[in-house]
Amino acid sequence: METVDKVDASQVRQCPECGATISVQARFVSWCAACDWNVDPGSPDPDRGRLAVFRRHLAMRYGQQLAEEIERNGQAADQVGPDRSTVLAFGVSLLVHSVTGGLLLAAGALIIGGWHTRILPVFGVVLLVVVAALLPRPGRLPRHAPVLYRADAPRLFELIDEVGASVGTTGVHAVMLDTAHNAWVRTYGIRNRRVMCLGAGLWEVLSPQERVALLGHELGHFANGDVRSSFVTHGALRSLAHWYSFLVPQPVVSLVHLCVNALVFLPRWAVYGLIVLLDGLTLRASQRAEYRADAGAARAGSTAAAITLLDRLLIGHAVEAHLQRESIAAPQANGDSRDRETREAAERALWERLAARIDSIPRSEYERLRRVSARRGHSIDDTHPPTHLRRRCLASADPQPARVVCDASRAQSIAAELAPARAWLARTVIRYNAD
Repeated sequence: METVDKVDASQVRQCPECGATISVQARFVSWCAACDWNVDPGSPDPDRGRLAVFRRHLAMRYGQQLAEEIERNGQAADQVGPDRSTVLAFGVSLLVHSVTGGLLLAAGALIIGGWHTRILPVFGVVLLVVVAALLPRPGRLPRHAPVLYRADAPRLFELIDEVGASVGTTGVHAVMLDTAHNAWVRTYGIRNRRVMCLGAGLWEVLSPQERVALLGHELGHFANGDVRSSFVTHGALRSLAHWYSFLVPQPVVSLVHLCVNALVFLPRWAVYGLIVLLDGLTLRASQRAEYRADAGAARAGSTAAAITLLDRLLIGHAVEAHLQRESIAAPQANGDSRDRETREAAERALWERLAARIDSIPRSEYERLRRVSARRGHSIDDTHPPTHLRRRCLASADPQPARVVCDASRAQSIAAELAPARAWLARTVIRYNAD
């Protein structure tokens, strides 16, 4: 999806700072590429609190360190075995699970050993309920979103299998779709099956080869592993979150509530400390996993496609704004047949209009967003390295050709398979604010 700047002589002006010629486009920010005048006119990022700021700074530091290692040594020299932080994270996770196991043993002892007392088994059952809430559970597929299986979209799953083989793993068992400008993979069920979520807000604005790179990135997480998403660590984080919510202070309406709050004060902060510790121990490994997944994107779809895929991540606000405008502009659901027809037409053409809107973004706007990304340290979240560092690592490596090619015929076949789900998601977007 190549964008081209179309600016005539009447749409230029001089930079007030350095006098260079800059283009003026009504829909986009006017800025100077020579001196960065007005490159970031937006308001500063909101204050997220001291701990959140510390976590973000830590994430940016890890991202910078890993980027320098990759640029210096290359992905081939990347660390293979677990580092000290990962080993400590597993140790902390096992400690958390041992507490859950200890509660289970205590519940069994109260029920079996105290059966003759009649009261101790009651406490044992209460402990069993607590343990049931704390035990890590396998993920589940969403109930209110389109989910496709191999029989529903054979050409899509064929492409996923091919991309998986190119990055050293297998495909997935299910594909979920939603409206987000994002994509992710995880496991579900007791058999640890794989599911991939493709956000239409991202998928629909990508070129076919960028979609291959996206699949390569997501499947790269399965190929390389991520300590944060492992059953042991993820289960420990989930258990700690349950503990923390269970220990939340209650409104003081009596002396009993005041005493209970005093009793849970120290345990609550101890649990919070464990959450912060485990999060910090897994942060570097999570960022390393993202760099490795980017390398998988380059192997599958080509380095060029992987780089432009990262550029698409910078326009999430434009995608969300367009979908919101479409939702607000749609007619209300009423008995007027013309309004109903207009609304149905808006639903049918939603994703095509989104793609056309994003396709009209000029290269100069992408360049501005890249510079803003570097200034602000843009990232998907704190588990991801800053986007500009990910892009820099891909650009500094040896260019790789695409191992998997998605030609026009294959892209059309996949689009036909996704058509029912796309229509369902379009109705969801249009009717979100219209109803």
